[in-house]
Amino acid sequence: MRTSNPALSDKVFQNLPAPASYGQNADVMTINGTVNKSLMLLALLVLSAAFSWSMPVPLFLIGGAIGGFVVAMVTIFKKEWAPYTAPLYALLEGLCLGAISALFEAEMAGIVFQAILLTLGVFATMLFVYKSGYIQVTDNFRMGLVAATGGIALIYLATIVLGFFGIHIPYIHESGLIGIGFSLFVVVIAALNLVLDFDFIEQGASRNLPGYMEWYASFGLLVTLVWLYLEILRLLAKLNRR
Repeated sequence: MRTSNPALSDKVFQNLPAPASYGQNADVMTINGTVNKSLMLLALLVLSAAFSWSMPVPLFLIGGAIGGFVVAMVTIFKKEWAPYTAPLYALLEGLCLGAISALFEAEMAGIVFQAILLTLGVFATMLFVYKSGYIQVTDNFRMGLVAATGGIALIYLATIVLGFFGIHIPYIHESGLIGIGFSLFVVVIAALNLVLDFDFIEQGASRNLPGYMEWYASFGLLVTLVWLYLEILRLLAKLNRR
């Protein structure tokens, strides 16, 4: 099974113990358990974001971003640590999101509330679409989404690297029609990644993965939600600047 979310790729299923080796009373991954863990992580992120929102200092933005990235990498390579690292990731990412959101809100009042509502709306819509079977998670669908997400990642990486040399990629990060179109495309790709995340959770539960994978799958879903929120925030900012 393939997903463009690096935390929920098909490699996750490799080197995991076979279900029969867990023991008769072993804790295994379930959909309900993953939903509960996802709600816990979301609550931690919101609480942390609310704290940094009230004090949007650079330390929270930079420290949360770097710390969240490091913890995310640790979680991806040490999946069994997810019950501890996933909550820490949520707290660190919340610090970063709260500070970023405060900066956007200071420039454009009301934009954060709009971004939150749209993120929740997109999440609910994609969940409905997935459960209704309107989007079939086929191999071609996965491969296309992986390619699109990888291309976006390369563009953002090039933006960061070139920025160190004072070089800026024109158009796509600006508020013109091309920039708005690019942001809209990225929002669509991020939203479609939610479908792959839902599929990963169902597949993981059906395979009776070990219980800590509930935390890991919840962490992966939170990664996508954070990305989706930031992209919606960027899109709204571009629209407001026109």
